[in-house]
Amino acid sequence: MTWKKGSSYVRKALCAAVALPLLFVDTSGVFAASSKDKYATQKVQLEYLDRGLTAAQTSEGIFLSWRLLGTEVTGYTKTGMKGATFHVYRDNKKIAAVTDSTNFLDKKGTAKSAYEVRAVVNGKEVDESDEVRPWSNQYYDLPLQKPADGVTPAGEAYTYSANDMSVGDVDGDGKYEYFVKWDPSNSKDVSQKGYTGNVYIDCYTLEGILLYRIDLGVNIRAGAHYTQMSVYDFDGDGKAEMMFKTAPGTKVIHYDKKGNITSEKYITMPKEDIKAGYSNKDDYRMSADDYYDHMVEMFMNWHKQEEVVNGNWPKTLEEAFGTEKKYSYPLAKQDAESLVDYFMDVYAPSRSTRNDLRTFEGFIVDGPEYLSVFEGSTGKELETIHYETDRHDDGLMWGDYAMARIEPGNRVDRFLGTVAYLDGKKPYAVFARGYYTRTTLVSYSWDGKHIQKKWDVDSGWTPMSNPFNDSPHGKDGTNKEFASLTTQGAHSLEAADVDGDGKQEIVYGGATIDDDGSLLYSSMGVLPEGSSAPGTTARIGHGDALHVTDIDPDRPGLEIYMVHEGATGAPYGYTLRDAKTGKVIYGGYTGKDTGRGIIGDIDPAKRGLETWANTGVGLYTAKGTKLGDTAPGTNMNIKWAADMTTQIVDGALDVTPTIEDWQKGRLLTLDGTRTNNGTKGNPSLVADIFGDWREELLVRTTDSSAIRVYLSTEVTNRKLYTLMHDVQYRTGVARQSTTYNQPSYTSFYFASDTDWSKVPVPTLNTPGLAVILEQLLTDYKAKGELSGKAYTQLNSSLQQALKHQHKGNTKQALKSLDKLIDQISKEKSKNISPEAAKNLTKHALLLKDSWT
Repeated sequence: MTWKKGSSYVRKALCAAVALPLLFVDTSGVFAASSKDKYATQKVQLEYLDRGLTAAQTSEGIFLSWRLLGTEVTGYTKTGMKGATFHVYRDNKKIAAVTDSTNFLDKKGTAKSAYEVRAVVNGKEVDESDEVRPWSNQYYDLPLQKPADGVTPAGEAYTYSANDMSVGDVDGDGKYEYFVKWDPSNSKDVSQKGYTGNVYIDCYTLEGILLYRIDLGVNIRAGAHYTQMSVYDFDGDGKAEMMFKTAPGTKVIHYDKKGNITSEKYITMPKEDIKAGYSNKDDYRMSADDYYDHMVEMFMNWHKQEEVVNGNWPKTLEEAFGTEKKYSYPLAKQDAESLVDYFMDVYAPSRSTRNDLRTFEGFIVDGPEYLSVFEGSTGKELETIHYETDRHDDGLMWGDYAMARIEPGNRVDRFLGTVAYLDGKKPYAVFARGYYTRTTLVSYSWDGKHIQKKWDVDSGWTPMSNPFNDSPHGKDGTNKEFASLTTQGAHSLEAADVDGDGKQEIVYGGATIDDDGSLLYSSMGVLPEGSSAPGTTARIGHGDALHVTDIDPDRPGLEIYMVHEGATGAPYGYTLRDAKTGKVIYGGYTGKDTGRGIIGDIDPAKRGLETWANTGVGLYTAKGTKLGDTAPGTNMNIKWAADMTTQIVDGALDVTPTIEDWQKGRLLTLDGTRTNNGTKGNPSLVADIFGDWREELLVRTTDSSAIRVYLSTEVTNRKLYTLMHDVQYRTGVARQSTTYNQPSYTSFYFASDTDWSKVPVPTLNTPGLAVILEQLLTDYKAKGELSGKAYTQLNSSLQQALKHQHKGNTKQALKSLDKLIDQISKEKSKNISPEAAKNLTKHALLLKDSWT
C-alpha cells in the first residue's frame, strides 16, 4: 500500500506541545527547574502551542521567527536557554541549522518561498512545523467585521472602533484565536454621565473568520471600567473559555459568510429572576426623569436606610443637608419631591458647579447582574450565575454622594478581572468590584460544567457620618479581617507568586491578597511635611498604574512599582515595594495625583529595570538612584529589541503610534493605525502570540477594518522559550486589557543582562494533547493513512483512557494509553502508515507523560 503524506493539520500538530525530547533523551532534566526552586516538581496547566512559525518580507530578505516551547528546555547557555535546535527549510530544501536562537534571516528567499522548521534532538528531526509563506510587510492585517452604527435613546448617533483584545486557543490546535472588544464612540468613564452604545465582543481566527459575536446588551454600560473579559482554558480541556460580567439582554450572535445573522440566543437567566419578573427584554438604562423618580423613592425610604436605622447617619435629610427640619418621616411623596428638588438645584450645585444632576442619564443602577462563562469556539453560553458582589445601591453606601463632586454609579461600578494560579496548578478567574471604598474580590474555578467559588474577600463598608458630606476614603472597612484593604486598589491588578510558594497571589494595588484569600499585607507610610497630616500613618493608596516583576535582580523575589493619586493625603506619589512584604524600598512624595508610571530596561548600562512617572518625577534606577528629570512615555512598553531591552509604544488619540527606544530613538512608525482608550494610548494587545520570545504589537487600523499585527524583524541571538509558557506572563496577557491596560511581565528578571542560570525552566503540562491526539486520529483516517477498523480500535482505547482520567483513575487511564500504543505497533504498515504510526505514538507517549 502507498501511503499519502499527512495533511497540514497533521504537520502543525507535530510541533510538539510538550517536550518531544522526552522521546529521545532522559526525561529527568526536561522538567527540572532551577535547583533553588523547591516547588519545581509541581506541574502547571498551560496551553498546547504549535511552532508558531511566521515569515515576513524585509529589505534584507525573508525574516523567520518561531517558538521554543517551555517543555523543550533542558538548561541554559551564555546567551539563552538550552534545548531543541532547528533546521530551516525553504521549498522543501534545508537551508540552515539554527542552534542559538529561534529566528533566521533568509537573504535568498522571495515572496513566493514556502518555509518550514523542524526541531532537532540528538541529531534527529523530531517534528515539522506548518508551512508558511511570507507576509508582504512587517505586519499582517487581521480582517474585522465592524458593527453597525447606532443611536442612543437621547437621539445621539455613535459609531464603533476596535478596542481591547485577548487571545486564546478555542479549538486546541495550538494556534490562538483573537477576541476583540468593540467600543462605541460614546463610551464613558464611570464618572461621566450619558448613554452609551452596546458593547460587543467578537472571536476571530487569524484569517479573519468571525466565529461569533456577543452583544452585552443595553444593561452593560460601555467604558474601560465595566467589562473585563477573561479568556483562558479554565477547565483543562485544551480549549479556551471566556468569562465576564453580563446582564439581562446579553446574547450570542452567529453570522453566515455574507454577514447575515443566522442565530441569536440570550443568556439563560436564573430561575429565581425569571420568577421575579425579570426578562432579557428589560432595559434598566436611566433617563433624567428616571433618575429623578429614583431619588424620590430613595428619599421616601430614607428612614429604612440601614445606616439610619443603626444611628450612623442623620435621621433626616434636612440634617444631612445642613438645613432646618421641615418634614415628618416617613416622607410623603410630595415632601420627598420637594427635597429632591432642593438636593438637585441647590445643595448639589453648592458642593460643586459640576454637579448637574438634572441631566444625569445613561447609568444602570438597578436590575440583575451576572457572571457568564462561554465556550470559546462557538460562544455557547455554558453557565450564568449572579455576580458577586452585587451593587447594593446606586453608590450611596459606596461614597458616591459623599464628596464635593457627587457621582452616582461611580465607585460602585468599578470592576477588575484577572486569571491566577491560586493553587499553583490550574487557573482560576478572579473578579473584583470596588477599590476606592468598599473592596471586594471573588475567585472561581470552572470544571466544564459549573462555576465554583474558591474564596471571596470583602473589606466591608467604609463608615461615613453623613453620606452627603464626608470623605469615604482612607478609612478602615467594617470587616476587621480586610479592613485595611479599602482605598488601596489600583486601576489594574496582577497575579504573581510574591512569596515564592509556587502559588500566585493577587497584587491589588497597595495591598496583596494571599493565594488562600487572606490578606497578606496592606502597605502604609508616614505622611511627610507639606502633606495634609504630617507624621500620621496612612495607606499608600490608590493609583492608575501598577507593575510587578523582578525589577531589581540583586534583591530576592519580585518588586512592585506603582504610582499613587492621593495627592497631599498620600505618603508617596510613587513607590517601589518588596512584593513579598509590601515594604517600600524607595519612593517619593509628590503632593499631587501622580497619574502614570512604568518600568523597563531602557538603559542597558544600568543594572536592573528603570522606573519613571509622568509628573516631573524623573527617571530612576532599580536601586533608587535618580538618572535625570526626563523620561520616556508611560502608555505601554514592549519587548521588541534583539538585546532584550525595553521599548515604549507612544501615541494617543489621533496621533499615529510609534515604537520608541530611549537610546536609539524611533524604531517604527505604525502608519495607518491608532491606539485606544483616549489619552491612555493603549494598543489593542501587546503579547508574544507567535514567533520567538519578542512581543507582537496589535493595533487597530484607523477605520477599524482590521487589527494590524506587527512583528519584530531584528535578528537576535538570544534563545528563550515563548513567554506564554511563563505563568505570570500568560496570566498577565489575560489581564492586560483590564481597565487601564498594563503590560504583561515575566516571573523572572527580563533585561539585556539577564542571568540565564536564573531563568526558570517551566514545569508544565498541556491538556491540549488529548485534543490533538483525537484530531490526529480523525485526520489520518480522512487522509487514508488509517483504516476504519484501526481508527475504531485506537479511538476506543483513547476514549477509555480519557474517561478513566476524567474520573481520577490515572492508573487505568495509563493502561488504556499503553493499549493504544501497543495497537499502533501491531497495526503499523498494515492498517496505518509509518508516518501516522510514528506521530500517533509520539503524542500518546507525551500524553502519558503529562498524566504521570
